[in-house]
Amino acid sequence: LLGHTLAYFFVGIGVALGLEQISERLNNPQSIDFAIGGVVGALLVWVSLAMRKSAGDDTPTPTKPLTPLRCLGIGALVNFIGSPFALPYFGAIDQILKPDLGLGTALLVLGLYNLGYALVFAVVPASIALAGDAAKPMLERINRFLVGASDLVMPWLILALGAWLLFDATRYFVGGQAPAG
Repeated sequence: LLGHTLAYFFVGIGVALGLEQISERLNNPQSIDFAIGGVVGALLVWVSLAMRKSAGDDTPTPTKPLTPLRCLGIGALVNFIGSPFALPYFGAIDQILKPDLGLGTALLVLGLYNLGYALVFAVVPASIALAGDAAKPMLERINRFLVGASDLVMPWLILALGAWLLFDATRYFVGGQAPAG
């Protein structure tokens, strides 16, 4: 949880510093952007098909003990990797930057936003701290439901995103120009 929050806080600072350049690039994509999009799209289609084939496989167990430091690193790594897909977060950063709060206030608001987001996930350790082993059956039911829903939905979402990126890149290279807006 701390790894997640720290990763997103620092990604948020980086995005805030580069938001104008990112917006400019998104509004004026170049050929390389469509080429990268096509490659990413093809990879996403491949991953979605591989996910659907391996839906029944067991989750591997960690080979090393999960110490707090390893959990911090894993949480940070997973969220740094996933940060480009955090469009709602980018929208929140845009809203934080609009009123020109000043550096200190903007960092405080960003930190509070991240802490508020993390509080939802703090329910798990808080439940275990408050209820002990009695919380585990409920948390296991919630986990099974979320894993089952994710196993059903994620391959289709990844397939749709990959297909769109492939379509967009193909349209650009066949049509020779970027699509309007």
